[in-house]
Amino acid sequence: MRVAVLLGPPARVLRDVRWYLREISGTAAYERFCRSHEERHPGTPAPSRRAYERQRTRHREENPQSRCC
Repeated sequence: MRVAVLLGPPARVLRDVRWYLREISGTAAYERFCRSHEERHPGTPAPSRRAYERQRTRHREENPQSRCC
């Protein structure tokens, strides 16, 4: 039986908090990138998280999007 079923709402709250923290920290985005990289380039190692963040930052600076501020 799943832990979430046994714990009910507190487990859902913890799961949601974990999801939120992973999204704002960038961990989830890097994992999505790694999965995508593996699909597109099988057998080729994905860049490190540091290299990924540098590439992502450079792309955002070179291709600015409209922002409110």
